[in-house]
Amino acid sequence: MMASRRKSRELALQMLFQWEVGKHSPAHVVATFLDPEKVDTPAVSFARRLFEGTVDDVSTLDPMLGEHAKNWRIERMAAVDRNVLRLALFELLHHPETPPAVVINEALEIARRFSGEDSAEFVNGVLDAVRKALPAASSTSDLIPPAPATKASAPKKRAYRSKRN
Repeated sequence: MMASRRKSRELALQMLFQWEVGKHSPAHVVATFLDPEKVDTPAVSFARRLFEGTVDDVSTLDPMLGEHAKNWRIERMAAVDRNVLRLALFELLHHPETPPAVVINEALEIARRFSGEDSAEFVNGVLDAVRKALPAASSTSDLIPPAPATKASAPKKRAYRSKRN
């Protein structure tokens, strides 16, 4: 089930990218991107719901993301990062059955795969800020993964000398 959810999120991201960068209608993206023979599979069905829901809600999602992305305007973000953020925020808002920690972790893994390590850190920072601003649906805050340590804040390694007798 987890692998199919990840695949769904990846498909939804790819469709969002095609929709935004190609400036195609959502119906055109669905018709050209999804294999008609697989439309009824759970992974494709969830991907379509995520994609269409995110597109329908983008006018609400973008201002929320812009508010929490310090010093970044939404239109200046890399297209992949912007759409990973939109997708994750849509899922955080409209799929409360998925724990926020899972949504954020999945977004980080997808950002790493489709963009890069720096993007994953950026996505983590924005989503963590958004999550903290959202009303708590449950006590899952202790499940949220901590932000990865940056090189500047990573603990310094100590050199240990062996004692000789």
